[in-house]
Order: sequence, then structure tokens, then C-alpha cells
Amino acid sequence: MLLIFIHGAPAVGKLTVARELARLTGLPLFHNHLTVDLVSSLFAFGSAPFISLREEIWLAAFGEAARNKLSLIFTFNPERTVNEEFVQKTIEVIEAAGGRVVFVELTCAQDELERRMEEPSRTEFGKLASLEEYRKLNSEGAFDFAKLPSEISVDTTAQPPAITAKVIADHLASL
Repeated sequence: MLLIFIHGAPAVGKLTVARELARLTGLPLFHNHLTVDLVSSLFAFGSAPFISLREEIWLAAFGEAARNKLSLIFTFNPERTVNEEFVQKTIEVIEAAGGRVVFVELTCAQDELERRMEEPSRTEFGKLASLEEYRKLNSEGAFDFAKLPSEISVDTTAQPPAITAKVIADHLASL
């Protein structure tokens, strides 16, 4: 069982690449915003109950998938409302069931991230879609998070999502 843990900054292309990777591999996609949207319907983003419930859902889903030998793709935006222990807890949950976490980092040049920030597709899941708000949050340290592991890192600045997904799929095939 593999948990393909795709992480990177807002607008780096995580969901777009993950959708393409799901198409290439047949693996289900557990998009981070599915949980964020569910939990934010009950609790304010960043509140203690929001943080706790979001993490419980993520870890419960990972654990159940691992126990059922279901590999999956997960997208994640590291930011300050996530407990730093979350990544280690994820590894422990997956490995306890005999699985493996494959960390995939997506990167992108800052000017391209800012260009993508206001693309209409970002509103589909209530994602951050304001360049002004992004710059404000970024300057306040909202996206500060401990460096995550990365088994593979792919720059999406000028590379189409299908090519990025193929690079990741090829890496997975080599495991």
C-alpha cells in the first residue's frame, strides 16, 4: 500500500497534477480540500476544533486505506494550522499497516504561483484565490511549516501537469 503524499505551496498545481496522476495510475484521489470543506462547515478554519477534527479525519482515512491495502493519492498544503506532528503520525499510521508514504514535493517559481493564484479553477473548492490575500498571508507566515520530506521533487513552473504526473508515475513504477 502506498500513500502518495503530494505537497507544495498554494497554486503549485497539486490538485491538477494529482488528478492527472489518478488518471494515469487508477489510484483514488483524496484531495485535502474535501476534508477542509467538510470540517469548515462546522468550525471556523484554524480553530482548535477545526484543527483537531481535520487531522482525525485525515489519519482515520489513511489508516482505513492502509488496513485495506488501498493505495491512494493525497494533496497537502503545509501551513501553520496543521500540527507539526501530523506528518510523523501519517507515516506511523501507514507503516503500522505495512504501507509506505511516498512524499512528492511540487515547486514553482513565485511569479508563476502568483499568476496562477487568481485562476477561476481555484474557486472550485474554496481555495485561496486572491493574490492580495495570498501575499498578506504569506508575509504573516501562514505558510511557514517544517520542511517536509520529499522522495521526489518536481518543478511545475513551465511543465504541463500531464508531464509532471508522468514523472511521478514513472517514479512510482520504479519502486
